[in-house]
Amino acid sequence: MTIPFFDGHNDTLLRLLEAEGADKERAFIEGGREGHIDLPRARAAGMAGGFFAMFPPPLKTGLATVSAALSPDLPPELAWSDAMASTSGMASILFRLERAGALAVCRNAAELRAALAADTLAAIFHIEGAEAIDTEFRSLELLYAAGLRSIGITWSRANEFGTGVPFRHSVDPDIGPGLSDAGKELVRVCNGMGVMLDLSHLNAAGFRDVAAISSHPLVATHSNVHAISPHARNLVDWQLAAIAESKGIVGLNFATGFLRPDGKFVADTEIEVMVRHVDALVDALGEDGVALGSDFDGAMVPAVIGDVTGVRRLLQALLDKGYGTELVGKIALGNWVGMVERVMK
Repeated sequence: MTIPFFDGHNDTLLRLLEAEGADKERAFIEGGREGHIDLPRARAAGMAGGFFAMFPPPLKTGLATVSAALSPDLPPELAWSDAMASTSGMASILFRLERAGALAVCRNAAELRAALAADTLAAIFHIEGAEAIDTEFRSLELLYAAGLRSIGITWSRANEFGTGVPFRHSVDPDIGPGLSDAGKELVRVCNGMGVMLDLSHLNAAGFRDVAAISSHPLVATHSNVHAISPHARNLVDWQLAAIAESKGIVGLNFATGFLRPDGKFVADTEIEVMVRHVDALVDALGEDGVALGSDFDGAMVPAVIGDVTGVRRLLQALLDKGYGTELVGKIALGNWVGMVERVMK
C-alpha cells in the first residue's frame, strides 16, 4: 500500500537552479538519479505535493557551499539584490514546470484540493529566509501575486527581519536578538495576507516575538525535538508547548544531524531515531500537530531513506510501531492540508 504524503520542505528548486545545462525542467520531469526528488520518483513514492522552498544561497555559491556554512557561526548577511535574483531564478523554474504540466502551484486550499483530486503534484511557493523581501514590502506584493504563500522569516543567518540560529550542536536556540520592527510588521502583514510563517531556523527571541504577535498557528516546517537531538535548529520544550497551544504544526526534518543525539551528519542513521522524534512530537503536539518536512535536496538524509521513494519506509515504520492508518495518514498528508485550509484562505 502506498500512502500519499505531503512534504513540508524541499530544496529541489535550488538544486535545479544550480544544475548544469539549459533545460533544467526536463531533468526534473524525465528523472534520473540526481538529487532526492524528481517527478517519476515523486509519483512512485506517493508524493502528493509539498512546500517548494526558494532558498537564497550564501554569496551566490549555492548548494556547493551550504555545507561549508554549517559552522558554529552565522553566515554573513545576504544583499536584497542577490536574494531577489536567485529567488526569481527558482520561481521561473517552478512556473515552467507548471506550464509543462509537471505540477500545479497552489495558492489556497481549494487549489490544493483540486490538485490532489487530479493526482497532480501540488506545489506551495515558499521562501526560506526573507532576504528577497524589502522592508517596505513592495517585493512581497510582487511575490504574493506570483504565488508566494509561505515564508521562513530567517535561514540560519541574520536579515532585516530577524536572526537565525547557527548550525551548532549541544546548545539551545536562545541565541541573539528578537525580531526587528520590520520583522514584527512582516508578521502582521503576512497574517493579513494569508501567508504562512515558518519558524524553522528562527532563534528563540524571534520565536517569542512571532508567538506574541501572530494570529496564525505557529508552524515549523522542518524541525525536530531538541530533547532528543540538542541542536540549535531543533525545538525545545517551551517552543513545542507554544506550538501546541496555537494548534500549530511541526514537520519532521530528515537531516541526520538534526535527528541524531550526537548531531553527526552521517548517512548511517537508523530509521528508529526518526520514529523517536515522531513519538515525542505526537506526545507534545497531539495527532493533529505532526507532519513531514524532509529537507530533501538540502540535507544529508539517512541512507535507509535515500530519496523521496524512501518515505514509504518511514511510514511503514510508524505502522509497525503501532500507529494506526488514520494517524499515519494525518502525519503523511492530512495535517498539512488542514493547515493550508486554516491559513491560506
